Amino acid sequence: MTQVLVVGAGPTGLTLAIELARRDIAVRIIDKTDEHFAGSRGDSIQPRTLEVFDDLGVLDAVLAAGIPTPIMRVHLGGQFVTERRMADPVEPTPDTPYPNLWVLGQSDTEAILRTRLAEFGVHVELGTALTDLGKNADGVTATLTHGATTETVTADYLVGADGGRSTVRKLLGIPFDGVTDESIRMLLGDVRADALDHEYGYWFAASEDRPMEGFALSPLPGGRHFQFAAGLDADTDPSLETLQAMADRYAGVPGLTLTDLSWVTGWRPNIRLAQRFREGRAFLAGDAAHVHPPTGGQGMNTGVQDAYNLGWKLAAALHGDESVLDTYESERRTVAARVLGLSTELLDKLVDGDETAMERGPQTRQLDISYRAPDDHGPLVAGDRAPDAPLRDADGRTVRLFDLFRGPHATTLVFGATTALPAASDARVYRVLRPGLGTADPHVIDVDGHAHSAYAAEDGTVVRVRPDGYIGGRD
Repeated sequence: MTQVLVVGAGPTGLTLAIELARRDIAVRIIDKTDEHFAGSRGDSIQPRTLEVFDDLGVLDAVLAAGIPTPIMRVHLGGQFVTERRMADPVEPTPDTPYPNLWVLGQSDTEAILRTRLAEFGVHVELGTALTDLGKNADGVTATLTHGATTETVTADYLVGADGGRSTVRKLLGIPFDGVTDESIRMLLGDVRADALDHEYGYWFAASEDRPMEGFALSPLPGGRHFQFAAGLDADTDPSLETLQAMADRYAGVPGLTLTDLSWVTGWRPNIRLAQRFREGRAFLAGDAAHVHPPTGGQGMNTGVQDAYNLGWKLAAALHGDESVLDTYESERRTVAARVLGLSTELLDKLVDGDETAMERGPQTRQLDISYRAPDDHGPLVAGDRAPDAPLRDADGRTVRLFDLFRGPHATTLVFGATTALPAASDARVYRVLRPGLGTADPHVIDVDGHAHSAYAAEDGTVVRVRPDGYIGGRD
């Protein structure tokens, strides 16, 4: 029997399927398209998402395939004027090992996630559409179509990760509140520009007085393509000819010929948030629950973290603790609303011609997301992100807290040698000791005191870390 049916095989659905499969949950993941998406679209991977990918076991592949945020060469009126970055690089710290944005086309990210999912014996079922949905107290019944074939599937839970036009959301009758701004259109696409140095990004603007009138080219890893972004008139065709006309008008680069348009879309600001993320045993995640402007690079990352939050909770429910599912909407809808506000603020700046709209400040990294209660105060209370820290294990090998957290389990950290280790059948328990102390308990050595400092912990402190890397409680 299918325990969880995931509808939609983008980054959100794939992350959720991995989270479930690595917990031995019987999951199916379907997508109505006949082919996997091929395009860059959500190409910005935020630091918190890199931490999620570390836990899922795909970080090395993502880092190998991607590139850091490139330097942007700014041209005004056809003349080079300066170089800028969307965000200055930040040095890693013991508690934040991946502090910088990483660039990788969405289709490449999806391919890496599919490969990881296949290691658990689960594969995306393409050409399979959800056409009807029934639900009751014990589960959901989904009608699936594969060409001329119809199949009825019963599952304990269903998750709609099927994008902004979500069939799941519509079948559930959940309102999708927000606005679509018909006055703004953008052209996004992947194109070659061999006359340009692929190590850099480019902003070609009309003039100093009109810095936001023009187009941007951002290099994509793994080839010679750039992602193209520009304003688009309502009656303009999103085509290679349109892109070339913009290049001829604004770039002022001899021989700049655009070729090999491998993906293109016309985009309008569609800023929406579902009224509910849950209807009984059916859930929404990713763009099915919230759609964002591309400003700030938040959409794909928020969806991945929806799935990371929901996966372990669905597994817990299937093992008998359904109460934890009540926290999914309260935690993630609050985050989505905040992130939508940030993306919208940056879009407004872009429309107003404010150059800071292109910058990526610390608030876009999603490292400060917290699920703490509104009246909770003090350092690192329940709901805060659990920091990393360098350690040594009992054999003297260098390890990190993230190494201890990695996997589907929860983790309990007991600081100091005197507090008894709690019995925790659903968690791995470690004693965190200062140098020079020994114990027969499972322990790690906090050589430089970074773990004690990061967790504001005195000897005797007990910290419980949820499977998604957030603090579940501390004593």
